Amino acid sequence: MSSLKEVKNRISSVKSTRQITSAMKMVASAKLHKAQGRIENMLPYQRKLNEILTNFLRTDASFESPYTEKRPVTRVAVVAFSSNSSLCGAFNSNVAKMLERALEDYQSLGKENILVYPVGKKVEEAVRKLGYEPQGSYQEMADKPSYVQAYELAGLLMKEFLEGRVDKVELIYHHFKSMGSQVLTRDNYLPIDLGKVAEEATGTVGKSSFNNDYIVEPSASQLVAELLPKVLSQKIYTVLLDSNTSEHAARMLAMQAATDNANELIQDLTKQYNKSRQQAITNELLDIIGGSMK
Repeated sequence: MSSLKEVKNRISSVKSTRQITSAMKMVASAKLHKAQGRIENMLPYQRKLNEILTNFLRTDASFESPYTEKRPVTRVAVVAFSSNSSLCGAFNSNVAKMLERALEDYQSLGKENILVYPVGKKVEEAVRKLGYEPQGSYQEMADKPSYVQAYELAGLLMKEFLEGRVDKVELIYHHFKSMGSQVLTRDNYLPIDLGKVAEEATGTVGKSSFNNDYIVEPSASQLVAELLPKVLSQKIYTVLLDSNTSEHAARMLAMQAATDNANELIQDLTKQYNKSRQQAITNELLDIIGGSMK
């Protein structure tokens, strides 16, 4: 059995660790609150943008856009979102695993035809471990979501697609569903799926109460052509906020679990300490009684 001093030192060590995990939980909770506010303020704008686009897509007018062009996939780009730091459970490892599966799906194209854009230090490290060269570094954007930086990344991806350097773009990220649920998502970004845009705007497939009675100048097709890049840029920013909010939620849950485990360990060690102390006192009493009887 461990000595009283060893048990006491271990209890002190676990209490110090508990203070750290508890503080980290509070910090993550505060950051999560701010991140939730950002995404809640942005969502009405995104829904309205999708709603406007959906209104024109439901008219009888025909639309053609290079962003909707489906072609044989010979070169693909994958954008993966993670955090810059750890201590957030399986948040980063899950992204790395899904990224690895996505790269395996396109293995037949050859490494030179697979472009990976890592947003976050952890996924950037995972990309290098998998033997791929990251297409730029976007660590700052992972820590502090910026619409300007998201717009620049979206513009780069759209340019690559329009100029035929990539035939498909995929996104891998965590979707923030609730405080206790972050859904790992693999989503097609380009070519854009207009049916999915309409679904996101209406909430259900094939159900809409939108009014299509518009007078448009110069034309509905030109308006849609202007709207699509904005929708695509907004999508990257939405995903960035989603991933950032999910990171803080995952870290808060991980630190809560660590704090709970520390509390349980302290209880077990305290029982062990009291038991050892009681046994030591009993042995001393037996020695005294035994000595007095001689």
